[in-house]
Amino acid sequence: MALMTGEEYIQSLKKMKTKVYLMGELVEDFTNHPMIRPSINSVAATYDLAQQKEYENVMTAVSNITGERVNRFCHLHQSTEDLKNKVKMQRLLGQKTASCFQRCVGMDAFNSIFSTTFEIDEKYGTTYHERFKKYMKFVQDNDLTVDGAMTDPKGDRGLAPHQQADLDLYLRVVEQREDGIIVRGAKAHQTGAVNSHEHLIMPTMAMGENDKEYAVSFSIPSDAPGILMIYGRQSCDIRKLEDGHIDVGNPKFGGQEALVVFNDVFIPNERIYLNGENEFAGVLVERFAGYHRQSYGGCKVGVGDALIGAAALAAEYNGVTRASHIKDKLIEMTHLNETLYACGLACSTEGVATKAGNYQIDLLLANVCKQNVTRFPYEISRLAEDIAGGLMVTMPSDIDFKHPIVGEYCNKYFIGNSKVPVENRQKVLRFIENLTLGASAVGYRTESMHGAGSPQAQRVMIARQGNIEGKKQLVKDLTGIKE
Repeated sequence: MALMTGEEYIQSLKKMKTKVYLMGELVEDFTNHPMIRPSINSVAATYDLAQQKEYENVMTAVSNITGERVNRFCHLHQSTEDLKNKVKMQRLLGQKTASCFQRCVGMDAFNSIFSTTFEIDEKYGTTYHERFKKYMKFVQDNDLTVDGAMTDPKGDRGLAPHQQADLDLYLRVVEQREDGIIVRGAKAHQTGAVNSHEHLIMPTMAMGENDKEYAVSFSIPSDAPGILMIYGRQSCDIRKLEDGHIDVGNPKFGGQEALVVFNDVFIPNERIYLNGENEFAGVLVERFAGYHRQSYGGCKVGVGDALIGAAALAAEYNGVTRASHIKDKLIEMTHLNETLYACGLACSTEGVATKAGNYQIDLLLANVCKQNVTRFPYEISRLAEDIAGGLMVTMPSDIDFKHPIVGEYCNKYFIGNSKVPVENRQKVLRFIENLTLGASAVGYRTESMHGAGSPQAQRVMIARQGNIEGKKQLVKDLTGIKE
């Protein structure tokens, strides 16, 4: 198989026996559940856009492993041009879905593990890198969606993994066998986990000598025995269960998160890529974090484009497009959004080749990119809400607008620009609500804060990469200071 279509992707999920719990119930067919299906549609868009000739350069690439054209989400970056096209692809998908499209984490995990396994083998003579190359061929040949899983529940953040009252609060190896390992624990906040064919597991932090059993990386099918998923709640999510689509805001697309539980799951040797080499856990985490922080300079910008468009429409429907302060707010939103994009492209342009041959972004600039993402989308959202007006959060339900008694009043008193149907005003205000406060906030505003690490995590990396001593030496050289 070369490149799947969106429909083929959905059918491939139907063939799996993924165990999903949602609001206390085991879901029989999660692909048709109204609360889950919008997030599946978002992933399907990554397949459908790759089929379109006009998007071929950004959505696909030629594999360095097979020589075949593959979906860019399954690709190992071979140049700075690849890194830039990744960001452009993510912006495009953000524009087309106005949501999280869920394959970025797997792509970032591929590139992080590829280079790290090469260096582990170099030091220890292990065969992790060849194993992983075979896995990448499998992923590319089948055009798979893979959940890159890093975040553990963590328990008491002041304690190391081996010091926790419950040792399972970080995913760990509980048994070493001749043919593989047994793992137990969980991965939390997993973007697109339910919609993925596979999970690619990484440690969540640097590990010391006492935490070797937590320094583990492996891949496993989503429906493997012992794995279950608990679907995360989102604000306004049950609106998707109602008749009609206006109150949903973004009726076709959405994101998802889940807690993925591993109950003594067997991992065969050929799918293990790190097993106790604890000094490489931090290396892997740092590289993944850099790639994923680069990603936010694309995906959040694309969603930001949609939000800016919605704010401009709301201004038009409210009849205030000529107001100078409205124009200025739209300019400010655009300025902030394009600054994020510039950061995503900058860390890509400054990328370098790893020992393994794939390309890695500039880590300092990637962290600067994500630090800006923890702030700018909040201001973009605030300005969108300012332009939209209070009706965004006080509007009656769509059922009321269609009601035989009160519908007349809703349509009469919630008209804005007389040339615009009230229904259009409903749609755009609900869309803004969805992106800034509702179900898609997890894929835009809130995820901008916590996705790929909290703001403090980036500041730690900026301090580490910022080379303050080098900057001090510049001044000594310029002023003739000798010590």
